[in-house]
Amino acid sequence: MQGIQSLVPLILIFGIMYFLLIRPQQKKLKEHQLMVQALRRGDQIITQGGIMGKVTKVKDDSNEVEVEIAAGVNVRVVRATIATVVNKTEPAKS
Repeated sequence: MQGIQSLVPLILIFGIMYFLLIRPQQKKLKEHQLMVQALRRGDQIITQGGIMGKVTKVKDDSNEVEVEIAAGVNVRVVRATIATVVNKTEPAKS
């Protein structure tokens, strides 16, 4: 009986840690993955390095996008390094 009572605080601490730290982080990661998958040509983005640019090409087969950071200056960026989408373009209407 004494052993079970000593485990209860550890179980409570783990439960609190899960709901305050682990679960919100997993939710944030899932939202980021959905945002990156939904990138389209014309979206304005900010990378984790602070570079702002406009998506010019989305490569479906690889894990990168091409971003125009200045007139005529295009760079390839790994999708995971995109922090936010500033302006989203409207989907093409059929």
